[in-house]
Amino acid sequence: MRSQESRQHILRDNGLTIVLMALFIGSLAGMAWTGWHAHNQERAVHGVTSTPFLEYLTGGSFISALFENWESEFLQMASYVVLTAVLVQRGSAESKDPDEREDEVPLGSDSPWPARQGGWKRALYARSLGITLILLFLISFGLHFWGSLHAANAEALQHGQPHLAAADYLLDSRFWFESFQNWQSEFLSTAVIVVLSIFLRQKGSPESKAVNVSHATTGA
Repeated sequence: MRSQESRQHILRDNGLTIVLMALFIGSLAGMAWTGWHAHNQERAVHGVTSTPFLEYLTGGSFISALFENWESEFLQMASYVVLTAVLVQRGSAESKDPDEREDEVPLGSDSPWPARQGGWKRALYARSLGITLILLFLISFGLHFWGSLHAANAEALQHGQPHLAAADYLLDSRFWFESFQNWQSEFLSTAVIVVLSIFLRQKGSPESKAVNVSHATTGA
């Protein structure tokens, strides 16, 4: 009985993460499977033999497609976390209230260890979320570049074109097109929710203001 209650508590307390990770794994599997078939269909058109599934997963085409998406998502989250720390949008559920003073929560015995240490440890910890998201963006950006470079060179080899050096490809329009086509949509979707949360409501969501709250009220 206690074990069952413990499992129920875990599911209740971590339901959002569990569902999101399940959706992520399902979507990743779908991307891998359909991407592999699309990749081999394209190779068949050019009269080239099919690529085995595991080889496709470690090839430039899949790595590039995967990490160009991760790159844009982490850029969006990093930008959002950092910008909302310094900028406001009056009336938005996604913004701090510009008229309210931000009071420091007193230190307690359950405060995180770096916060209790003070000095540079506290200062670093106070910005750790933004820093981590920026690092994840940079890692994803690097892996996207690596995958895109290998995919471009595989295509060049197939068409008898010269090999591309990394330094040259960093200035190539194809690579930056892959990035910008995702970045623009991320910034747009973030701006849209910031503005729509001024006027629209979603009952029960922490991303929305309460239904009866005025449009002028800032913050959820």
